Amino acid sequence: MTGWLPVAPCTPDGCARHTGAVRAPLPAALLLLSGCALALLGVVCVPLVRLLGAGPRRRLTRRWARAVPQAFGVRVRVRPHAPDRAPGGGELVVANHISWLDIPLVASVLPGRMVAKHEIRCWPLLGSLAALGGTLFIDRDRMRVLPAAVRTIATALRSGSRVVVFPEGSTWCGRGAGGTFRPAVFQAAIDAGATVRPVRITYRTAAHGTAEHPTGPAAGAVAFVGADPLVASLWRVVRASGLTAHIDVLAPIPADGEDGRRALARRARTAVLGPEEPRRTGLSGRPGQTAVASDRANRPAESVHH
Repeated sequence: MTGWLPVAPCTPDGCARHTGAVRAPLPAALLLLSGCALALLGVVCVPLVRLLGAGPRRRLTRRWARAVPQAFGVRVRVRPHAPDRAPGGGELVVANHISWLDIPLVASVLPGRMVAKHEIRCWPLLGSLAALGGTLFIDRDRMRVLPAAVRTIATALRSGSRVVVFPEGSTWCGRGAGGTFRPAVFQAAIDAGATVRPVRITYRTAAHGTAEHPTGPAAGAVAFVGADPLVASLWRVVRASGLTAHIDVLAPIPADGEDGRRALARRARTAVLGPEEPRRTGLSGRPGQTAVASDRANRPAESVHH
């Protein structure tokens, strides 16, 4: 484990369990087929979409990305947010990471160039298509290549691109306090003079989600942690009834560099998950989880996409 590639304490057996209402197997299987078909269609169409202009490409990407969670039976709610960045300015989008669903959810409101581990570049078909989609591949296993990775991201931001990253470096189940936002990508924003846009993602079920426990039992349904097989995660999602994803696009944070990348990472982390609490260490020396920060009170009205 490195600072660039942290490991969350969440495990499939301990965290990835759904305890709410469930769909019958047949409707769930139909949702699974429709979701996979729509996702595959989007992947296959990447080369054609790249031929479109920037405006039509963004609109089409948003519509497809919003449709993917819905095809898997997940409702999507987006909080109103400030206008997009100024034309020509780069933007670093940083979000908490719970599930594979996070990727299309962020793309549905703020499509951009994703940061992914370099192994994906070698995957048959998907690797080539991800490259065509503008993905930035980063080798997170070797710390000595970290400066080059920061420069790559900074170059993309200087060009006016929007870059999307999950700075926790790993998925967390959503029931605990979440992970530390790693500061490396924030250095890229400082170097490029870009804006940092925090995004908060939470999941709820209609029967259990509350202001006191914003993720509720739904967190287990969508959590994709540890060595959890993708097939098992997909099946858990389509079986979970009344599942809703909430996306809060928060106020931008200027990356002026006065406080440094660590302070910028803490500000973004506080906006998304609340202040990070010291982690208790048990007898085994393994970090313990703290309680999740309470949901913000008096939230604005939502725009709902069914």
